[in-house]
Amino acid sequence: MHSQTKKKRKKLAARPKKETQKRNMVRRRGADGRIPVRTLDRGASSSAAAAEPTGYPGGPYDTSLLVKYEHHVARHIWFGEERGPKKELKVAGHGLKLNSRVPLALPPQMESWVSRSGLASLQRTSLNKIDTNLVSAFVERWHLETSSFHMPFGEMSITLDDVACLLHLPIRGIFWSPQDVTEELAVELAVDYLGVSQSQAQSHVRSCRGSYYKLEWLYDIFVHHRAASSWAYATRAYLLMLVGSTIFADKTFTLVEARYLLLFRDLDGCSGYSWGAAALVTLYRYLGDASMYSCKQLGGYPTLLQCWIHEYFPTVGKRGENWNPAGNCGLPRAMRWSYRQGVLKVDDLRPILDELTPTDVIWRPFEDHRAWRVFDEICLYRGCLKWGETVVPYLPDRCLRQFGYRQYVPSPPLDCMMATDIDVDWISYHQSVVDVIGSSSVATTPSEVVDGYLEWYYRVSHPRLVPPHRDAPREVPVPVYDAGPSDPDWARVSTLIRRYLRQVNVEEEDPQFSDLFEALHISRSH
Repeated sequence: MHSQTKKKRKKLAARPKKETQKRNMVRRRGADGRIPVRTLDRGASSSAAAAEPTGYPGGPYDTSLLVKYEHHVARHIWFGEERGPKKELKVAGHGLKLNSRVPLALPPQMESWVSRSGLASLQRTSLNKIDTNLVSAFVERWHLETSSFHMPFGEMSITLDDVACLLHLPIRGIFWSPQDVTEELAVELAVDYLGVSQSQAQSHVRSCRGSYYKLEWLYDIFVHHRAASSWAYATRAYLLMLVGSTIFADKTFTLVEARYLLLFRDLDGCSGYSWGAAALVTLYRYLGDASMYSCKQLGGYPTLLQCWIHEYFPTVGKRGENWNPAGNCGLPRAMRWSYRQGVLKVDDLRPILDELTPTDVIWRPFEDHRAWRVFDEICLYRGCLKWGETVVPYLPDRCLRQFGYRQYVPSPPLDCMMATDIDVDWISYHQSVVDVIGSSSVATTPSEVVDGYLEWYYRVSHPRLVPPHRDAPREVPVPVYDAGPSDPDWARVSTLIRRYLRQVNVEEEDPQFSDLFEALHISRSH
């Protein structure tokens, strides 16, 4: 046996070096769309490969990153298990009601306060309706450990820059510290800052069964005090109704937490908050909840999520357009989009998202918006964001392509439970920005990644939500992604041509399809 082992070693040593290198460079996906673990670590021994965690079918091989994957909806979808009879989430959208409650013009006394608060843009950004199927399909790819969507080609996220451009909310400012509000204090706050009677406040808070106010009640208070020229009371009721219908919308669909009234005690000082971070923290929190199999509702501001999808993924879902960016007059980019009813359901969208490539993405959609929202380097801050008692990791190093940098294998996510100096880290953000971009370089193509990124990603994540057909080949080459078109119309042309060529299963050498391949290359060059 010992002599046979020696002969085998000699035979391997005699093998040409070039052949060995070629064999090691072959990267193939299995039927689940992932790169098998045996090809991931080129220098790893067979014993090391055998010691790798087995992971989940259709999920990560290495479970050290997505530690909550066992409870994630993606794991259940792989086995055909849905959340319930309805595959889509119940989504809180207040667009239609808000349109009826926001006046065309506020009295000058109120307009001044609303404008200085930094929240004025929220009066017009809400979509009338939400495409719950489209939103739900993306939620299924969100992972709270990384604060990102796990797409077939890597991670993407909603960033502070996205919030600034889509909603025109200020992203610099302070975080609001948590403060418990009992039912008794909710009554006192309503009396002191909303100008209602003690009995009226007590009756209302009691009907809410907790420290909440009803959005409709706040609107009625706003109307009453506006008519009475009680401007401070009217403005507080109006602003609380506004944030409760947008960035702080919760899963009750009708209530807003009474503690948020504390934000508007000083109407001249509420402009100091980072409202953009507040919107992001709230949405991250609800996305994390909704990505779990047991959850059936999504809170937060769904307009922010859906308009983000429209900007980055021009070929996914239906979108109505109010104006073209070329004719933009400085309005928040969310106002560019209007609701159009989609015909695709969640289970129709899943395989479409499974097949997306970097060429289907507009990686930097807001470059034509910089005249109105200059890029702020604080968007590259890596650390924790907080609002009240909610703390979430904000990790731009996981979605560097959205900032024009080459994507590298990111550091392990932050443990926000251990974070103690979040406010200090936020103020002294410069060092974290240096750390994030210092390990990268400006991308030469919009979707550029470093060597080894995809291998790492397919090891720790999942490329698909839907298993392939049984008769699909067991192994297929990892696609080589090239630069895609930056214009949404050309991106759609490119996607449609490529989708057809895949359906008919042709090669570029086939002469009868040469014109289509030439059209594909032309579309990709624009």
